[in-house]
Amino acid sequence: MALGLGSKKNDDNVASSNGSNGNHDDEKNFGQEGYYNGFQDGHTEPGNQYGLKFGGSTKMNRIDKPVTKSISGSIAFGRRASVDQTEAQIPDSDEADITIGKQMELEAGNAIQYRTCSWKKTAALLFSEYICLAIMSFPYSYSILGLVPGIILTVVQAGFVLYTSLIVWEFCLRHPEVKDVCDVGQMLLWNKRWAWWFTGVMFILNNTFIQGFHCLVGAKYLNTMTNGGLCTIGFSAIMAVISWVCSMPRTFSALAKIATISAFFTFMSVLLAAIFAGIEAHPGGASADTAWPSKGPIEILVIPLAGTTFVDGMNAFLNISYTFIGQITLPSFIAEMKEPKDFPKALWAVTIAEIIVFSLIGGVIYGFTGTNYNTAPAFGSLGNETYLKVSFSFMIPTLIFLGVLYASVSARFVFFRLFAGTKHMGSHTVVGWASWAGILAILWIFAFIIAEVIPFFAYLLSLMSALFDSFFGWIYWGIAYIRMRRADHGVQFWKVRGIRGYLGFALNIFIILFGFFNLVAGTYASVDAIAVAYQNGGFGGPFGCESNGLYIWRAADATAAVAAAAASATAA
Repeated sequence: MALGLGSKKNDDNVASSNGSNGNHDDEKNFGQEGYYNGFQDGHTEPGNQYGLKFGGSTKMNRIDKPVTKSISGSIAFGRRASVDQTEAQIPDSDEADITIGKQMELEAGNAIQYRTCSWKKTAALLFSEYICLAIMSFPYSYSILGLVPGIILTVVQAGFVLYTSLIVWEFCLRHPEVKDVCDVGQMLLWNKRWAWWFTGVMFILNNTFIQGFHCLVGAKYLNTMTNGGLCTIGFSAIMAVISWVCSMPRTFSALAKIATISAFFTFMSVLLAAIFAGIEAHPGGASADTAWPSKGPIEILVIPLAGTTFVDGMNAFLNISYTFIGQITLPSFIAEMKEPKDFPKALWAVTIAEIIVFSLIGGVIYGFTGTNYNTAPAFGSLGNETYLKVSFSFMIPTLIFLGVLYASVSARFVFFRLFAGTKHMGSHTVVGWASWAGILAILWIFAFIIAEVIPFFAYLLSLMSALFDSFFGWIYWGIAYIRMRRADHGVQFWKVRGIRGYLGFALNIFIILFGFFNLVAGTYASVDAIAVAYQNGGFGGPFGCESNGLYIWRAADATAAVAAAAASATAA
């Protein structure tokens, strides 16, 4: 279905065409000059006079006038000098510059063009973001929640993320000037300056922590392959440098090529891990206390084990939830699409793949390793060292690329605001490329430092996810739905739209409340986990050399340990 954004004359023509023969000729002109050419005045609620038509019939309105220009525009939010200027809106004469057709026209002659992503390339970016190492933590979640509740929650969570992602898409169609989620957050919270900064701080910290996490996971892989051949901090630094180099492409269209490779190899990695778990004689373990058969026969829980604590259950659920939540990047992706109306194609493709891959891989590996021999990531559950290393090796592209993707999104946030309206945005200039490389270097250095200096970084990552994903995955999009429907149908929009209005209103109120529940309960569970780990002495020091690789406790090691214990007892 096409989204017509045109002058009154153009909209009348589209409506006439659709009404007379049912053809949607306007679809093939989507994104071209004359199709997106500003927002028409029409019959809207007071204060929301900037409306557009969906499919030539249904009215859709902006929730407010624009306060920022697009990537191709000449004014960037955040560069104004005073509070008054910050809250001032862009003059009416400049409104046409935010339309997609105008954006494409403005950068048509540039050496670097941003609105060049097809829906297939956007799908590749989404696949690389969601089909990642986190899949290998689903067996752990199922071992706590039980297989049936775990798979049900996987499907339900996928449904909610699909729904809220469609809300993000609709919001971006109504406001084609937004460049990232920070612009969205500011507009949702009534165009307040503090809202932009509030969203921006969460945005940068969230992305940087994910970068740091991939430095550590990269070090885990290198330690696993070399059996601890180098100090862990050295491996982390190597990963940071490699990731910095791979972050250099300036457009998502260019990154999409790497994303395709990343998603393919990740799928092969988890598929091999599931196959190896099924064909090997028994699962593995990293120590004598956890290795087969020290914990008895494999135990598979259909429902949660009696006595499972709230903290354990909440952490297992949040692990599933956080794997799906990636709406933070969607406005950035849509801002570089040639045809934003096609975004749902990419979204549906990745959602269907998520449900199948997450449930199938998580369920199969859990079925063969059980609750008692399960590790996170599940590569460590394999009982054959060759199987472990082969399957883990296919994960290399995503270990690098996912951090690269989030670094690129963050770098855009800074770069687009520093150089908006200058030749450095669309041309190959020394200043432009040096600045881009410098911004990325700062982000990767910061990510490396926080990953190494904080001894409980993995737990802190969970805490940051609880704090940030509550907004980026839930709260913001419930608010977006309510504000968009109110702009279209008035203050009591749920009454105007009948049962559909009541159900939509109730669902999005639930989404907002559930976001706050995640904020409170997730923070509590994460803090409690940090406290327990401290009590158990589970943290090392900053910039440590101790290996974090995955290892298998060999039978010979177990035999030697038993013999040593027996000899010690005899001597006593």
